[in-house]
Amino acid sequence: MLALKNLKKTYVVGGTTTHALNDVSLSFRKQEFVAILGPSGSGKTTLLNVIGGLDQYDSGDMIINGQSTKNFKDIDWDAYRNNSIGFVFQSYNIIGHLDVISNVELGMTLSGVSKAEKHAKAEEALTRVGLKDHMNKQPNQLSGGQLQRVAIARALANDPDVLLCDEPTGALDSETGLQIMELIQELAQEKLVIMVTHDADLAYQYANRIIKFKDGEVLDDSNPYDNTDGDAKLDMKRTGMSYLTALNLSFKNIMTKKGRTFITSFASSIGIISIAVVLSLSNGFQKQIDATQAETSAQYPITVASVANNSTAITISNEEQTAYPSTDTVIASEDEATANQHENNLTQEYVDYVQDIDPSLIAALNYTYAAQMNMLREVDGEVQSVVFSNYEQDSATGDIQSFYATEMGTGASTFPESPEGDDNAFLSENYDVLAGDLPSETTDLVLVVDKFNNVNINALNNLGFSYEDGEAINFDDIIGTEISLVSNDAYYQELPTGNFVPNQDIAVVYDNDSNQTLRIAAVIRPKEDATMAILNQGINYSNALTQEVIADSQDSAIVQAQKDSDLSVITGQTLDEEAKATALTSLGADAMPTSIMIYPKDFETKDQVLDYLDAYNEDKAEEDKILYTDLASTMTELTGGLMDATTYVLVAFAGISLVTSMIMIGIITYTSVLERTKEIGVLKALGARKKDITRVFDSETLILGVLSGLLGVAVAYALTFPINTIIENLTDLKNVAQLDPRHAVILLIISTVLTVLGGHIPARMAAKKDAAEALRAD
Repeated sequence: MLALKNLKKTYVVGGTTTHALNDVSLSFRKQEFVAILGPSGSGKTTLLNVIGGLDQYDSGDMIINGQSTKNFKDIDWDAYRNNSIGFVFQSYNIIGHLDVISNVELGMTLSGVSKAEKHAKAEEALTRVGLKDHMNKQPNQLSGGQLQRVAIARALANDPDVLLCDEPTGALDSETGLQIMELIQELAQEKLVIMVTHDADLAYQYANRIIKFKDGEVLDDSNPYDNTDGDAKLDMKRTGMSYLTALNLSFKNIMTKKGRTFITSFASSIGIISIAVVLSLSNGFQKQIDATQAETSAQYPITVASVANNSTAITISNEEQTAYPSTDTVIASEDEATANQHENNLTQEYVDYVQDIDPSLIAALNYTYAAQMNMLREVDGEVQSVVFSNYEQDSATGDIQSFYATEMGTGASTFPESPEGDDNAFLSENYDVLAGDLPSETTDLVLVVDKFNNVNINALNNLGFSYEDGEAINFDDIIGTEISLVSNDAYYQELPTGNFVPNQDIAVVYDNDSNQTLRIAAVIRPKEDATMAILNQGINYSNALTQEVIADSQDSAIVQAQKDSDLSVITGQTLDEEAKATALTSLGADAMPTSIMIYPKDFETKDQVLDYLDAYNEDKAEEDKILYTDLASTMTELTGGLMDATTYVLVAFAGISLVTSMIMIGIITYTSVLERTKEIGVLKALGARKKDITRVFDSETLILGVLSGLLGVAVAYALTFPINTIIENLTDLKNVAQLDPRHAVILLIISTVLTVLGGHIPARMAAKKDAAEALRAD
């Protein structure tokens, strides 16, 4: 079964060479009890370690079941120890953080035995050594004799061919020692037992073969054996520890040191806490900035007006001139602002192009028109002209000529169009209805008040109301107010001269059957969290109403007459081309808006909107381009990267603590390696591979990394509450510190990865430890 041929093993320490094994040749039977006697330093333990595969010989050969081990690799020795060898050590070498049955199962775990079979075999082995009732105890609850029985049970559980005992009674009292020797003698009836001992009396009493050893040589063999049997070729199952087993071992070890584990995890989590707090503040402040930017974007939309500033049109001559010249001359040049003006020719093609913009990019579209609206209202039995305006108007006195001279729509605005197509989507998302109902008809109007329920007094007085500054008005006095919208044909009458004047019989105009009735349907107020509350205080109406007025006006007699004349059909004055176009527009002849306002959803989508608008101008002549004004761009440039840059700097500083944590984890793992050196030896004696040892310590750092990450995220989240309280007291900003769940997950992953990296080098060092030396460690 087992044969040693001319084995040699030499140690060189300093300048001294020691021959631990010097040409040793021995053969062993399948079942016998061999005792090896000899003084300390004679090479007995070295021989035992070589037989057990914990140490390798320098020359010679060891034959196992007819197979030479000269070309064995580490993985072969691991499989050999796991399948064929059982170790019983003087100091028991029981792993303290595992219970009794887990210690016994460990060798079978490495050989891949199923859970049920493993447990059954471990229970059987413990029963055989008399410890069935102690299988669930912890090692520190057992006596020395019981611990040695656990070691024997562990050696037997995987049914090895050879049982190697190194001073198995050396740490026991005489009575307990005799009990252990009787147990070993019993086992020798079915296995090869090789025992190293100093106690000659025990050896002669129990062993049936005595080999005396001195200076690495065999002095005497009481029952030699010449292995000439044709034993079968060695067939060994490869060992391997699963990640789950490694995690289990590491977790149980960590749980035996809860205090140190917590302190280590907390210290390692400081970097995570720092970064998490920085990211929480950054996230919160960014949301504050985004909200401010959204409000700014609402107040300052991308505007396409009839006149825009062309920043690329700055004259080159300015660049060629010398700054602060010393000459005694002045240079006549065109005003830069005037030179940069660009006239936009808004066409239906462009309006359609804007309307085709991706709805996901914009919150609303709004249009303004220069066409006037002719409106009358009966107040206290008297018909008077009214106007939608927040400015003081002479029309409030009923002077129809003064009314005509005012510019339509001053202070009023139309509802922005929702890209989803819902007419009231914009209003319902951004405004609360205080009274009435949102518009259901084109002719429905809304009165917009501010967050204090204030409304411009002129907006009311210009509708014919008469209120004093500060006067409180019931909603019921406003809701349902009706205004008559008069068409051009009803409003103007043609004189024999061909000119037109407003009809002086205002009562007749008011009673015209073609008039439309406008009604104030609701009083609305911006929501507290609204970011697009952009309507002016006062009366607001739908864009569809303006479109209907323009469509009706285009066919009116006054518009047709003005188109055919170069004189004003109202004043008789001569009109140039530009003045005539203005006159026609005011009368509703031009369906093109004077400006288009585009409200991006946020600053990120704003850039995409701008790219879309820029695409329209590609390959177009300068005069055909449509330029826009982006008043919010300045804020974008100032704030766009400021928060990110600040966050990067703070995270970089906090990251230093992460690196420190990684180094600390490496130190902690190295300390753990030193503390668990004997455990490493035990695992190797049971057949654990180098990668299994590495896996055990990597698993420990993995657990520490996860604990550190979870603790860091939890502490950082808890800190957001006092931080928010402090910031709110100092700045009135609420809920600034907000830990993004995505950041929490990323930090947890980073913590885990860095700790595993920090502990991997000590883990590799543990894997490379010599098994025999590890078992000798204190």
